[in-house]
Amino acid sequence: MKTYVQGTKDTITGFKQEWTFDPMTTAYMFDGEDMSPAHQKATMQKVADSVMKNLLNSHYYTYFYDHNTPIKYLVAKNGKLTKKGPKATLSFELPLAHPKKVTADSIVLHVFEPTYYMDMTWDKASDIVLAPALAKTCSFKLIPAHPTPEEVSYAMSLPPDADPDNTLGQLFTQTVKFHCNVSQDSKNQAKEKVDDNKK
Repeated sequence: MKTYVQGTKDTITGFKQEWTFDPMTTAYMFDGEDMSPAHQKATMQKVADSVMKNLLNSHYYTYFYDHNTPIKYLVAKNGKLTKKGPKATLSFELPLAHPKKVTADSIVLHVFEPTYYMDMTWDKASDIVLAPALAKTCSFKLIPAHPTPEEVSYAMSLPPDADPDNTLGQLFTQTVKFHCNVSQDSKNQAKEKVDDNKK
């Protein structure tokens, strides 16, 4: 996954997601579809629209919280599929219903498929990118999942035909924790202004 955090200064306004699927998932997505050169573009948009419709009912697998309070989104927009070699990438924008100020360590982001049928992962911290204005005063930590040995054993014990367990995905998800230090930014700006006046 790659996630672009949209916003200004100390405020998050939404996310742009880019999810690249493995070859097997990609093949499944386009199974039975007309991918001939004349129809490929229209087919990919049709599949993208279908995927986005399904994601709407699953909160776009994106869970954004202030403490334990969910932060609401608007309907996602600009859903698009591209394909490079055997892998497809879904991109879309997910605006917040209301801009969210970030001042403490209570704002967290998770992206996961609830049943853990699909493993969704940021490979490295650089796969999460803050908007330039947001990056001036804000930072984040990418915290790995820490399932217990018992939770791992339970996940491994599930047979292929088991009923989906919607509590499983959250046990194996990473956490992005945001922090903004606006007061420090204001001090730096004040210092820069004083230094400019001295010049």
